[in-house]
Amino acid sequence: MVFETKESLTDEEIRHGLKLVIRDGLATQAMVTLTGGIFLVAFALQLGASNTVIGLLAAIPPLAELLQIPSIYIVDRVRKRRLVVVAASLGARLCWIPIILIPFFLSPEQGVFVLITSIALYASFSAVSHCGWNSWMRDLIPQDRLGAFFSRRLTLSTVIALVISLVAGFFIDSWEIVFPDLAAYGYSVLFLLGLIAGLFGITLLVRTPEPRMVVEDEEEGLFAVIRKPFADLNFRNLIIFLASWNFAVNLASPFFTVYMLQRIGLDVSIVVALGVLSQVMNIVFYRSWGSVADRFSNKSVLAVSGPLFMLAIFAWMFVTLPDVYVLTYPLLIAIHILMGVSLAGVSLASGNIGLKMAPKGQATSYLASSTFANSVAAGVAPILGGLFVDFFAERELIWTLLWRDPVRELVFVTLDLQQWEFFFLFAFILGLYSLHRLTGVQEEGEAKEQQVVDELLAGVRRDMRNFSPAGGLRDLVKFPFSSIRNRREKRRREPLEEEEEEEAVREEDAPAPPSRRP
Repeated sequence: MVFETKESLTDEEIRHGLKLVIRDGLATQAMVTLTGGIFLVAFALQLGASNTVIGLLAAIPPLAELLQIPSIYIVDRVRKRRLVVVAASLGARLCWIPIILIPFFLSPEQGVFVLITSIALYASFSAVSHCGWNSWMRDLIPQDRLGAFFSRRLTLSTVIALVISLVAGFFIDSWEIVFPDLAAYGYSVLFLLGLIAGLFGITLLVRTPEPRMVVEDEEEGLFAVIRKPFADLNFRNLIIFLASWNFAVNLASPFFTVYMLQRIGLDVSIVVALGVLSQVMNIVFYRSWGSVADRFSNKSVLAVSGPLFMLAIFAWMFVTLPDVYVLTYPLLIAIHILMGVSLAGVSLASGNIGLKMAPKGQATSYLASSTFANSVAAGVAPILGGLFVDFFAERELIWTLLWRDPVRELVFVTLDLQQWEFFFLFAFILGLYSLHRLTGVQEEGEAKEQQVVDELLAGVRRDMRNFSPAGGLRDLVKFPFSSIRNRREKRRREPLEEEEEEEAVREEDAPAPPSRRP
């Protein structure tokens, strides 16, 4: 049968399965890019959605991941994770059909209601799929290759996302110019293409092999299964770290774009360019972080990439003092570079560490419990942030230095916190707390931060030599001279080697000396 599992997979089946997982990742990323992010928000705005609706659309996906907890029961009873993933993914992706049809048959008010309902259903089915997929990948992917595999998958997915988002953005702009009164229909075209990509990904999942699921013999209730990861001290520390980290990041990150558009007054094109810069740095560093994770540990990667990301959040507080100044644009560029470098490591390691630390046979419950905590944190943080936006809009914290002499008085503004900057400060403090919680997590292969930095820089230098035209030209120029030099040395050695061989032959042919033994 199509969804039958195997007791064990051959090396060839594993290789084939990993290729299919990569391809499914690309198809899924294409769908997510075309149906989410800025395109989903812009479509909702076309329907006349309020800011509350926009916030709700952002909060639904992480909160829907809470359904991974009851999904444990489904996966453990069916014991065919591929069947669960395929069925749930199909149900989720078909939820985009009503959204595609909104401009054709519904009024804007009805469209907003259908959009919210469909996104809620889509996220709910996706949560069930994620529960089975995490456990499936835990048993399919060799543990010593997790870092390299997911770094490659993330790199390719990021490239696909960059290309598709740029093309789709150009398409929407062109569509609105040609059909200014039918702007919403252009988004329907994008969503239809995304649906097609998602359905293609499902056909790849159907062909991906699945090792037989290992389940403990004793029968336990659902809540007993859920409590088990929290009874594991080491994994509980991991859950606390991931939850506090996700809360800190999601408290600040939703406001980055708003901050640049409203507070600094940047054009949308500049904001997009900065985002592309960050994504490019992601691509460059995914491979390096992956090799570090495989050589040492995911915790070692988080111990270095986590503080880098917190440093980037801290730097946001100095972008304006209180208005745009000479360092604003250099700081924005540096921040996006730093965010791209650090998020590559954080995204890779935070996803892999749970897969690696979950015991075999209990991966479903362990990973679902981790996702539960992360979803609560990621869903609550932006809601709380939104509630406090107006509160901090009327408040300001200024820290100045004053220089006074007989002739003049100089005032230097060193810190000016207004509205969004308060969130950046709170996120930075909470991020430091989460990094403190990381110290309580124990993972095999941990290394000191300096070792990780040295290995990362060595990997980046290797990658940059591969990408750098200067390096290629240097090798090209160096090659003829080194070849000539090697040939000359070889010619000088050849007569000497011939003389040594002739001498050895003469010694062998010479009569043996008389024995001096008495």
